[in-house]
Amino acid sequence: MHLRFSQDLKALLELLAERPLTLNDILAETKERGFSLVMGLFALPFLLPMPPGLAGPLGCGCLILSLQMATGRRSPWLPPRIAQVEFPKWLSKTLLTNLHKLTGILEKVARPRMRSIAYSPHAWQLNGLCMAWLAFLLMLPIPFTNPIPTAGILILSVATLEADGLLMCVGYGLTLAITLTVFGIAYGLWLAPGFVQSWFG
Repeated sequence: MHLRFSQDLKALLELLAERPLTLNDILAETKERGFSLVMGLFALPFLLPMPPGLAGPLGCGCLILSLQMATGRRSPWLPPRIAQVEFPKWLSKTLLTNLHKLTGILEKVARPRMRSIAYSPHAWQLNGLCMAWLAFLLMLPIPFTNPIPTAGILILSVATLEADGLLMCVGYGLTLAITLTVFGIAYGLWLAPGFVQSWFG
């Protein structure tokens, strides 16, 4: 039976009510689906106010898992030191609750479609490759850009979990658009000091 992303999150919230969660708990609960779920959890804080210095570790975790997808791996693995990290209950609940709200919106349009694409092993690898690239963009020290690749990661995560080939295609197009946007912003910031100096000089 196909379980929706929101059902995975509900199960994790129920588990959280009993004890704090580690990433190992999340991966054990969701198995293969844990790839996209954990990447969603890693990416979500970039849409919320968070302390500086988290972009590197969270982006790196997302990058590790997405690269495993890109190589065709179906069973997620994290280094033991990372997998055993215990999230405080308040943080886990905040992330899971907000992710549940966001994916609830996406689930209104996401459903199994274009299954020849959705269940293709090449699509699985391409999804991983796109999310790895978006995670890399997420880690770049470019101001004001974090929410942009985060949106792409969340859309591809839901598309993968919901076996929605159409949404995957949207995600591929969005990955290209995000790449152009992030580099456009970076180029604009690089030109800005010279432009301001010439304008007021």
